[in-house]
Amino acid sequence: MQQATNSPAALAGVRVVEMGQLIAGPFCGKTLGEFGAEVIKIEAPGAGDPLRNWRLMREGTSVWWQVQSRNKRSVALDLRAPEGQDIARRLIAEADVLIENFRPGTLEGWGMSPAELHALNPGLVILRISGYGQTGPYRDLPGFGVIGEAMGGLRHLTAEPGRVPVRVGVSIGDTLAALHGAIGVMMALYHRKVNGGAGQVIDVALHEAVFNCMESLIPEYSAFGAVREAAGSALPGIAPSNAYPCADGWVLVAGNGDSIFKRLMAAIGRQDLADAPDLGDNAGRVARVAEIDAAIGAWTAGRTVQAVMDTLSAARVPVGKVYTAQDIAEDPHYQAREMLLTQATRDGYSVTVPGVVPKLSATPGTVRTSAPRLGDDTDAVLAEAGLTQEQIALLRAKGVIQ
Repeated sequence: MQQATNSPAALAGVRVVEMGQLIAGPFCGKTLGEFGAEVIKIEAPGAGDPLRNWRLMREGTSVWWQVQSRNKRSVALDLRAPEGQDIARRLIAEADVLIENFRPGTLEGWGMSPAELHALNPGLVILRISGYGQTGPYRDLPGFGVIGEAMGGLRHLTAEPGRVPVRVGVSIGDTLAALHGAIGVMMALYHRKVNGGAGQVIDVALHEAVFNCMESLIPEYSAFGAVREAAGSALPGIAPSNAYPCADGWVLVAGNGDSIFKRLMAAIGRQDLADAPDLGDNAGRVARVAEIDAAIGAWTAGRTVQAVMDTLSAARVPVGKVYTAQDIAEDPHYQAREMLLTQATRDGYSVTVPGVVPKLSATPGTVRTSAPRLGDDTDAVLAEAGLTQEQIALLRAKGVIQ
Protein backbone atom coordinates (compact mmCIF):
# COMPACT_ATOMS: atom_id res chain seq x y z
CA MET A 1 0.00 0.00 0.00
CA GLN A 2 1.23 3.49 -0.78
CA GLN A 3 1.70 5.07 2.62
CA ALA A 4 1.42 8.72 3.55
CA THR A 5 4.58 10.70 2.94
CA ASN A 6 6.11 13.46 5.02
CA SER A 7 4.64 15.96 2.56
CA PRO A 8 1.42 17.70 3.62
CA ALA A 9 -1.78 16.46 2.05
CA ALA A 10 -3.38 18.91 -0.38
CA LEU A 11 -6.80 18.58 1.29
CA ALA A 12 -5.69 18.01 4.88
CA GLY A 13 -8.32 19.40 7.23
CA VAL A 14 -11.17 19.16 4.71
CA ARG A 15 -14.04 17.06 6.03
CA VAL A 16 -16.41 15.41 3.56
CA VAL A 17 -19.70 13.65 4.22
CA GLU A 18 -20.53 11.29 1.36
CA MET A 19 -24.19 10.34 0.97
CA GLY A 20 -25.03 8.28 -2.07
CA GLN A 21 -23.95 5.04 -3.62
CA LEU A 22 -22.42 3.18 -6.54
CA ILE A 23 -20.23 5.27 -8.82
CA ALA A 24 -20.56 9.00 -9.47
CA GLY A 25 -20.77 10.42 -5.94
CA PRO A 26 -18.44 7.84 -4.36
CA PHE A 27 -15.81 8.26 -7.11
CA CYS A 28 -15.69 11.96 -6.30
CA GLY A 29 -15.32 11.09 -2.60
CA LYS A 30 -12.52 8.68 -3.48
CA THR A 31 -10.67 11.39 -5.38
CA LEU A 32 -10.93 13.90 -2.52
CA GLY A 33 -9.91 11.24 0.00
CA GLU A 34 -6.77 10.34 -1.92
CA PHE A 35 -5.52 13.89 -1.47
CA GLY A 36 -6.06 14.05 2.26
CA ALA A 37 -9.72 14.86 2.86
CA GLU A 38 -11.43 12.97 5.68
CA VAL A 39 -14.35 11.23 3.98
CA ILE A 40 -17.20 9.92 6.13
CA LYS A 41 -19.35 7.63 4.01
CA ILE A 42 -22.94 7.14 5.16
CA GLU A 43 -24.38 3.78 4.11
CA ALA A 44 -27.72 2.12 4.75
CA PRO A 45 -27.67 -0.58 7.46
CA GLY A 46 -27.99 -4.10 6.12
CA ALA A 47 -26.44 -4.28 2.68
CA GLY A 48 -24.70 -0.90 2.54
CA ASP A 49 -23.61 0.55 -0.78
CA PRO A 50 -24.64 -1.86 -3.58
CA LEU A 51 -21.15 -1.50 -5.05
CA ARG A 52 -19.98 -3.85 -2.29
CA ASN A 53 -21.66 -6.63 -4.29
CA TRP A 54 -20.95 -5.59 -7.89
CA ARG A 55 -18.91 -7.64 -10.37
CA LEU A 56 -16.23 -10.05 -9.11
CA MET A 57 -16.24 -10.82 -5.39
CA ARG A 58 -13.62 -12.05 -2.97
CA GLU A 59 -14.33 -12.92 0.67
CA GLY A 60 -17.89 -11.74 0.09
CA THR A 61 -16.98 -8.24 -1.12
CA SER A 62 -16.39 -6.77 -4.57
CA VAL A 63 -12.75 -6.08 -5.34
CA TRP A 64 -14.00 -2.89 -7.04
CA TRP A 65 -15.06 -1.74 -3.57
CA GLN A 66 -11.45 -1.94 -2.41
CA VAL A 67 -10.56 0.84 -4.86
CA GLN A 68 -13.69 2.98 -4.71
CA SER A 69 -13.81 3.23 -0.91
CA ARG A 70 -10.20 3.41 0.21
CA ASN A 71 -9.39 6.32 2.53
CA LYS A 72 -13.03 6.44 3.70
CA ARG A 73 -14.78 5.82 7.03
CA SER A 74 -18.05 3.89 6.95
CA VAL A 75 -21.03 4.91 9.09
CA ALA A 76 -24.06 2.62 8.79
CA LEU A 77 -26.99 4.99 9.31
CA ASP A 78 -30.66 4.74 8.34
CA LEU A 79 -31.44 8.08 6.70
CA ARG A 80 -35.11 7.18 6.45
CA ALA A 81 -35.43 7.33 10.23
CA PRO A 82 -35.81 10.76 11.92
CA GLU A 83 -33.04 9.87 14.35
CA GLY A 84 -30.78 8.99 11.45
CA GLN A 85 -31.52 12.30 9.78
CA ASP A 86 -30.69 14.12 13.01
CA ILE A 87 -27.31 12.38 13.18
CA ALA A 88 -26.64 13.20 9.53
CA ARG A 89 -27.29 16.86 10.29
CA ARG A 90 -24.82 16.73 13.18
CA LEU A 91 -22.16 15.34 10.88
CA ILE A 92 -22.95 17.80 8.10
CA ALA A 93 -22.84 20.71 10.54
CA GLU A 94 -19.12 20.01 11.05
CA ALA A 95 -18.31 19.23 7.42
CA ASP A 96 -16.79 21.29 4.64
CA VAL A 97 -18.33 19.28 1.80
CA LEU A 98 -21.46 17.18 1.31
CA ILE A 99 -21.59 14.80 -1.66
CA GLU A 100 -24.93 13.29 -2.68
CA ASN A 101 -26.12 11.55 -5.82
CA PHE A 102 -29.75 10.82 -4.98
CA ARG A 103 -32.67 11.60 -7.24
CA PRO A 104 -33.55 15.33 -6.98
CA GLY A 105 -35.86 16.02 -4.06
CA THR A 106 -34.56 13.24 -1.83
CA LEU A 107 -32.60 15.53 0.48
CA GLU A 108 -35.52 17.95 0.60
CA GLY A 109 -37.79 15.10 1.66
CA TRP A 110 -35.50 14.44 4.62
CA GLY A 111 -35.54 18.06 5.72
CA MET A 112 -32.02 18.62 4.39
CA SER A 113 -32.53 21.02 1.52
CA PRO A 114 -29.56 23.24 0.66
CA ALA A 115 -31.29 26.19 2.34
CA GLU A 116 -31.80 24.19 5.54
CA LEU A 117 -28.24 22.85 5.51
CA HIS A 118 -26.75 26.29 4.85
CA ALA A 119 -28.73 27.66 7.78
CA LEU A 120 -27.01 24.98 9.85
CA ASN A 121 -23.58 25.33 8.21
CA PRO A 122 -23.19 28.48 6.07
CA GLY A 123 -19.81 27.41 4.68
CA LEU A 124 -20.98 24.03 3.43
CA VAL A 125 -20.14 23.09 -0.17
CA ILE A 126 -22.90 20.81 -1.46
CA LEU A 127 -22.19 18.65 -4.50
CA ARG A 128 -25.35 17.23 -6.07
CA ILE A 129 -24.89 14.69 -8.88
CA SER A 130 -27.98 13.42 -10.68
CA GLY A 131 -29.08 12.15 -14.05
CA TYR A 132 -30.50 15.38 -15.42
CA GLY A 133 -29.66 18.03 -12.83
CA GLN A 134 -31.71 19.74 -10.14
CA THR A 135 -33.78 21.80 -12.61
CA GLY A 136 -35.41 21.37 -16.00
CA PRO A 137 -38.26 19.23 -17.34
CA TYR A 138 -36.34 15.95 -16.96
CA ARG A 139 -35.12 16.49 -13.39
CA ASP A 140 -37.39 13.84 -11.87
CA LEU A 141 -36.60 11.11 -14.38
CA PRO A 142 -34.34 8.28 -13.22
CA GLY A 143 -30.92 8.53 -14.78
CA PHE A 144 -27.86 6.29 -14.74
CA GLY A 145 -24.48 6.83 -16.37
CA VAL A 146 -25.43 4.91 -19.51
CA ILE A 147 -28.41 7.22 -20.05
CA GLY A 148 -26.15 10.23 -19.58
CA GLU A 149 -23.77 8.82 -22.19
CA ALA A 150 -26.68 8.45 -24.61
CA MET A 151 -28.16 11.90 -24.05
CA GLY A 152 -24.74 13.53 -23.93
CA GLY A 153 -24.04 12.41 -27.49
CA LEU A 154 -21.32 9.85 -26.80
CA ARG A 155 -23.20 6.62 -27.53
CA HIS A 156 -24.14 7.81 -31.02
CA LEU A 157 -20.44 7.86 -31.87
CA THR A 158 -19.25 4.67 -30.18
CA ALA A 159 -19.93 2.22 -32.99
CA GLU A 160 -18.77 1.04 -36.35
CA PRO A 161 -20.71 2.90 -39.07
CA GLY A 162 -24.18 1.46 -39.44
CA ARG A 163 -23.88 -0.86 -36.43
CA VAL A 164 -25.34 -0.78 -32.94
CA PRO A 165 -23.89 1.82 -30.55
CA VAL A 166 -21.76 0.17 -27.88
CA ARG A 167 -20.59 1.22 -24.45
CA VAL A 168 -16.95 2.09 -23.94
CA GLY A 169 -16.59 -0.80 -21.47
CA VAL A 170 -16.59 1.19 -18.22
CA SER A 171 -19.05 3.54 -16.53
CA ILE A 172 -17.54 6.58 -18.20
CA GLY A 173 -20.63 8.78 -17.75
CA ASP A 174 -20.54 8.36 -13.97
CA THR A 175 -16.79 8.90 -13.80
CA LEU A 176 -16.92 12.07 -15.91
CA ALA A 177 -19.64 13.43 -13.63
CA ALA A 178 -17.54 12.59 -10.58
CA LEU A 179 -14.49 14.36 -11.98
CA HIS A 180 -16.54 17.44 -12.88
CA GLY A 181 -17.90 17.31 -9.35
CA ALA A 182 -14.42 17.19 -7.86
CA ILE A 183 -13.40 20.20 -9.95
CA GLY A 184 -16.49 22.03 -8.73
CA VAL A 185 -15.70 21.22 -5.11
CA MET A 186 -12.16 22.58 -5.50
CA MET A 187 -13.44 25.82 -7.05
CA ALA A 188 -16.11 26.24 -4.38
CA LEU A 189 -13.61 25.65 -1.56
CA TYR A 190 -11.25 28.20 -3.09
CA HIS A 191 -14.07 30.70 -3.47
CA ARG A 192 -15.06 30.11 0.15
CA LYS A 193 -11.49 30.74 1.29
CA VAL A 194 -11.01 34.02 -0.54
CA ASN A 195 -14.54 35.44 -0.46
CA GLY A 196 -15.72 35.34 3.11
CA GLY A 197 -16.46 31.72 3.89
CA ALA A 198 -19.80 31.18 2.17
CA GLY A 199 -20.65 27.78 0.76
CA GLN A 200 -22.65 27.02 -2.37
CA VAL A 201 -24.37 24.26 -4.33
CA ILE A 202 -22.69 22.44 -7.24
CA ASP A 203 -25.23 20.92 -9.64
CA VAL A 204 -23.73 18.21 -11.89
CA ALA A 205 -25.91 16.33 -14.39
CA LEU A 206 -24.57 13.09 -15.82
CA HIS A 207 -25.46 13.97 -19.40
CA GLU A 208 -23.93 17.44 -19.11
CA ALA A 209 -20.62 16.02 -17.88
CA VAL A 210 -20.53 13.79 -20.97
CA PHE A 211 -21.67 16.60 -23.27
CA ASN A 212 -18.90 18.85 -21.96
CA CYS A 213 -16.37 16.41 -23.46
CA MET A 214 -17.94 16.21 -26.90
CA GLU A 215 -15.48 18.58 -28.54
CA SER A 216 -16.80 20.20 -31.75
CA LEU A 217 -20.07 18.24 -31.92
CA ILE A 218 -22.45 21.19 -31.53
CA PRO A 219 -20.39 23.95 -33.19
CA GLU A 220 -20.15 21.81 -36.33
CA TYR A 221 -23.90 21.27 -36.32
CA SER A 222 -24.51 24.99 -35.72
CA ALA A 223 -22.13 26.19 -38.42
CA PHE A 224 -22.66 23.56 -41.08
CA GLY A 225 -25.69 21.47 -40.13
CA ALA A 226 -23.26 18.57 -39.88
CA VAL A 227 -24.30 15.67 -37.64
CA ARG A 228 -21.18 13.80 -36.60
CA GLU A 229 -21.63 10.08 -37.10
CA ALA A 230 -20.00 6.94 -35.75
CA ALA A 231 -16.61 6.25 -37.28
CA GLY A 232 -15.44 3.14 -35.48
CA SER A 233 -11.78 3.36 -34.52
CA ALA A 234 -10.98 6.32 -36.78
CA LEU A 235 -10.85 9.96 -35.74
CA PRO A 236 -13.11 11.74 -38.24
CA GLY A 237 -11.58 14.72 -39.96
CA ILE A 238 -8.07 13.95 -38.73
CA ALA A 239 -5.81 11.62 -40.69
CA PRO A 240 -4.26 9.21 -40.30
CA SER A 241 -5.42 8.10 -36.87
CA ASN A 242 -6.88 4.63 -36.66
CA ALA A 243 -6.52 1.03 -35.49
CA TYR A 244 -4.67 -1.31 -37.83
CA PRO A 245 -4.50 -5.13 -37.91
CA CYS A 246 -1.25 -6.98 -37.19
CA ALA A 247 -0.41 -10.65 -37.46
CA ASP A 248 -1.14 -11.14 -33.74
CA GLY A 249 -3.40 -8.25 -32.71
CA TRP A 250 -4.06 -4.58 -33.28
CA VAL A 251 -2.16 -1.33 -32.96
CA LEU A 252 -3.29 2.28 -32.90
CA VAL A 253 -1.26 4.68 -34.99
CA ALA A 254 -1.55 8.47 -34.78
CA GLY A 255 0.29 9.92 -37.76
CA ASN A 256 -1.80 13.05 -38.12
CA GLY A 257 0.94 15.64 -37.56
CA ASP A 258 2.46 16.95 -40.79
CA SER A 259 6.04 15.94 -39.96
CA ILE A 260 4.90 12.76 -38.22
CA PHE A 261 3.04 11.70 -41.35
CA LYS A 262 6.17 11.99 -43.45
CA ARG A 263 8.14 9.87 -40.97
CA LEU A 264 5.33 7.31 -40.85
CA MET A 265 5.17 6.94 -44.61
CA ALA A 266 8.96 6.63 -44.84
CA ALA A 267 8.93 3.95 -42.14
CA ILE A 268 6.38 1.82 -44.01
CA GLY A 269 8.15 2.21 -47.34
CA ARG A 270 5.71 4.66 -48.90
CA GLN A 271 7.96 7.56 -49.74
CA ASP A 272 5.61 8.40 -52.60
CA LEU A 273 2.91 9.29 -50.09
CA ALA A 274 5.38 11.09 -47.86
CA ASP A 275 6.38 13.33 -50.77
CA ALA A 276 2.90 13.88 -52.24
CA PRO A 277 2.26 17.67 -52.19
CA ASP A 278 -1.45 17.29 -51.45
CA LEU A 279 -0.76 15.17 -48.37
CA GLY A 280 1.37 17.81 -46.70
CA ASP A 281 -1.48 19.00 -44.49
CA ASN A 282 -4.43 17.44 -42.70
CA ALA A 283 -7.08 18.60 -45.19
CA GLY A 284 -5.33 16.84 -48.03
CA ARG A 285 -4.84 13.67 -46.00
CA VAL A 286 -8.51 13.59 -44.99
CA ALA A 287 -9.45 13.66 -48.68
CA ARG A 288 -7.35 10.53 -49.26
CA VAL A 289 -7.81 8.88 -45.86
CA ALA A 290 -9.06 5.55 -47.27
CA GLU A 291 -5.95 5.21 -49.41
CA ILE A 292 -3.65 6.13 -46.52
CA ASP A 293 -5.37 3.73 -44.10
CA ALA A 294 -5.12 0.95 -46.65
CA ALA A 295 -1.38 1.57 -47.08
CA ILE A 296 -0.76 1.48 -43.33
CA GLY A 297 -2.97 -1.59 -42.86
CA ALA A 298 -1.21 -3.48 -45.63
CA TRP A 299 2.14 -2.82 -43.95
CA THR A 300 1.01 -3.76 -40.43
CA ALA A 301 -0.89 -6.90 -41.48
CA GLY A 302 2.23 -8.96 -42.13
CA ARG A 303 4.02 -7.91 -38.95
CA THR A 304 3.63 -8.62 -35.28
CA VAL A 305 2.41 -5.95 -32.88
CA GLN A 306 5.86 -5.74 -31.32
CA ALA A 307 7.59 -5.39 -34.69
CA VAL A 308 5.26 -2.54 -35.66
CA MET A 309 5.79 -0.89 -32.28
CA ASP A 310 9.57 -1.13 -32.59
CA THR A 311 9.71 0.26 -36.13
CA LEU A 312 7.32 3.16 -35.60
CA SER A 313 8.71 4.08 -32.19
CA ALA A 314 12.18 4.28 -33.75
CA ALA A 315 10.71 6.63 -36.35
CA ARG A 316 9.16 8.77 -33.59
CA VAL A 317 5.61 7.98 -34.69
CA PRO A 318 3.01 7.68 -31.91
CA VAL A 319 1.94 4.03 -31.81
CA GLY A 320 0.21 1.99 -29.15
CA LYS A 321 -0.72 -1.58 -28.42
CA VAL A 322 -4.30 -2.23 -27.36
CA TYR A 323 -3.71 -3.21 -23.72
CA THR A 324 -5.60 -5.84 -21.77
CA ALA A 325 -5.69 -6.01 -17.97
CA GLN A 326 -2.80 -8.49 -18.13
CA ASP A 327 -0.77 -6.13 -20.30
CA ILE A 328 -1.29 -3.31 -17.80
CA ALA A 329 -0.41 -5.50 -14.82
CA GLU A 330 2.87 -6.60 -16.43
CA ASP A 331 3.92 -3.26 -17.92
CA PRO A 332 7.13 -1.74 -16.49
CA HIS A 333 6.00 1.83 -17.20
CA TYR A 334 2.91 1.40 -15.03
CA GLN A 335 5.18 0.03 -12.30
CA ALA A 336 7.69 2.83 -12.60
CA ARG A 337 4.94 5.46 -12.37
CA GLU A 338 3.46 3.85 -9.23
CA MET A 339 0.19 3.23 -11.02
CA LEU A 340 -0.05 -0.33 -9.69
CA LEU A 341 -0.20 -0.52 -5.90
CA THR A 342 -0.49 -3.51 -3.61
CA GLN A 343 -3.28 -2.73 -1.19
CA ALA A 344 -4.04 -4.77 1.90
CA THR A 345 -7.76 -5.33 2.54
CA ARG A 346 -9.59 -5.69 5.83
CA ASP A 347 -10.63 -9.17 4.73
CA GLY A 348 -7.07 -10.43 5.09
CA TYR A 349 -5.77 -10.52 1.53
CA SER A 350 -3.90 -8.09 -0.72
CA VAL A 351 -4.94 -6.93 -4.16
CA THR A 352 -3.32 -4.86 -6.89
CA VAL A 353 -5.20 -1.60 -7.43
CA PRO A 354 -4.74 1.56 -9.51
CA GLY A 355 -2.47 4.25 -8.16
CA VAL A 356 -3.43 7.87 -7.53
CA VAL A 357 -4.02 10.42 -10.29
CA PRO A 358 -3.02 13.23 -10.78
CA LYS A 359 0.54 13.29 -9.47
CA LEU A 360 1.34 16.36 -7.40
CA SER A 361 5.01 17.07 -6.66
CA ALA A 362 4.58 18.79 -3.29
CA THR A 363 1.34 17.28 -1.98
CA PRO A 364 1.01 13.83 -3.57
CA GLY A 365 -2.07 11.71 -3.14
CA THR A 366 -1.80 8.55 -1.05
CA VAL A 367 -3.70 5.45 0.01
CA ARG A 368 -3.76 5.77 3.78
CA THR A 369 -6.42 3.25 4.73
CA SER A 370 -8.08 0.29 3.05
CA ALA A 371 -11.78 0.21 2.21
CA PRO A 372 -13.96 -0.21 5.31
CA ARG A 373 -16.37 -2.97 6.17
CA LEU A 374 -19.94 -1.80 6.59
CA GLY A 375 -20.23 0.35 9.69
CA ASP A 376 -16.59 -0.06 10.71
CA ASP A 377 -16.42 3.52 11.91
CA THR A 378 -19.96 4.13 13.14
CA ASP A 379 -19.18 4.21 16.85
CA ALA A 380 -16.00 6.26 16.49
CA VAL A 381 -17.57 8.88 14.22
CA LEU A 382 -20.68 9.25 16.38
CA ALA A 383 -18.55 9.57 19.50
CA GLU A 384 -16.53 12.31 17.79
CA ALA A 385 -19.86 14.01 17.00
CA GLY A 386 -20.64 14.11 20.74
CA LEU A 387 -22.93 11.11 21.23
CA THR A 388 -22.48 9.11 24.42
CA GLN A 389 -22.01 5.34 24.47
CA GLU A 390 -25.54 5.04 25.90
CA GLN A 391 -27.01 7.04 23.05
CA ILE A 392 -25.08 4.97 20.51
CA ALA A 393 -26.28 1.73 22.10
CA LEU A 394 -29.90 2.95 22.00
CA LEU A 395 -29.64 3.88 18.33
CA ARG A 396 -28.18 0.44 17.57
CA ALA A 397 -31.01 -1.26 19.45
CA LYS A 398 -33.51 0.69 17.35
CA GLY A 399 -31.77 -0.35 14.12
CA VAL A 400 -30.92 3.26 13.22
CA ILE A 401 -27.21 2.44 13.10
CA GLN A 402 -25.17 -0.68 12.50
